[in-house]
Amino acid sequence: MNALKNDLLLRALRGEKTERTPVWMMRQAGRYLPDYIKLREKYSFFERCMKPELATEITVMPVHQVGVDAAIIFSDILVVPQAMGLEVQLIEKTGPVLPDPIRTIEDMKRVCVPDVNDKLGYVFDALRMTKQALDGAVPLIGFAGAPWTLLCYMVQGRGSKTFDGAKQFCYQQPAVAHQLLQMITDTTIIYLKEQVKAGADLVQIFDSWGGMLSPEDFEIFSLQYMRQIVAAMKDVCPTILFAKGAWFALEEMAATGAHGLGIDWCIKPELARQFAGPNVTLQGNFDPAKLLAPIPEIEKAVKNMLKSFGGHRHIANLGHGILPNVPVEHAKAFVETVKAY
Repeated sequence: MNALKNDLLLRALRGEKTERTPVWMMRQAGRYLPDYIKLREKYSFFERCMKPELATEITVMPVHQVGVDAAIIFSDILVVPQAMGLEVQLIEKTGPVLPDPIRTIEDMKRVCVPDVNDKLGYVFDALRMTKQALDGAVPLIGFAGAPWTLLCYMVQGRGSKTFDGAKQFCYQQPAVAHQLLQMITDTTIIYLKEQVKAGADLVQIFDSWGGMLSPEDFEIFSLQYMRQIVAAMKDVCPTILFAKGAWFALEEMAATGAHGLGIDWCIKPELARQFAGPNVTLQGNFDPAKLLAPIPEIEKAVKNMLKSFGGHRHIANLGHGILPNVPVEHAKAFVETVKAY
């Protein structure tokens, strides 16, 4: 493997001084890029994920076209429930649908901790191929969904604004919920370790629905499982936890030993730093919708964001995934403003 030519992201995660702030964007590989849209018209979502050459092409696109400091493998958090035995459909413009969700102890017979090399080998193939294609240009990020977020989909059966069905399941059948959460956790640990073996330089855990829980429930149904994952990856590679909306738990998340914590745009960087303490790198927290503003406004807002983070132990990113209707020039303006700051 070639040595990394740009290791800013890894140095920032280790707390080392960097010449400038590293920058990448969640969901940077995909939906807003014209070349991706062409592939979307030819191949279904899971074809794009499961054909390693397509996943590789999509993963490296933003590195060449937008100039980000890291690549994140093109995949989806729902490949894990799929590998565990549930059917997952991804319907364009509707989102994920799991037609046969988990609702009872009886349903648990349909899920298992899989052999990840058998069920998810295509992800590892894509990582190996991407690592070769990048040729050391930038680090490669692997990822998985947090157990709580995956449970939300596996129980609710689709996206939701509130995930009341998932919460009801946890409150009415806590033993079954914890059994499922532990199975997801065990699968995720093996999956992430294999991602690193295949070429990922670091991993991010996406808890998209962590902010739906109260602080007490966040510990019970989410954080205790993410803590297991971080502990398992401690000697393997750096980890970033991104729990959208769960700013109330930044102190507890920092205590897991994660190298980085992603934050959304609903908390001031200064306050996030106060909660998280000095020993963890913060990632974020530009509002993705602000990329729809005129370019001069984007540049001004990016500079304000960078100033608020103070230039140390910070990775510039969005506070959630990039929106499909963001012009590529606007995404580039975000990246270039960070690089020039």
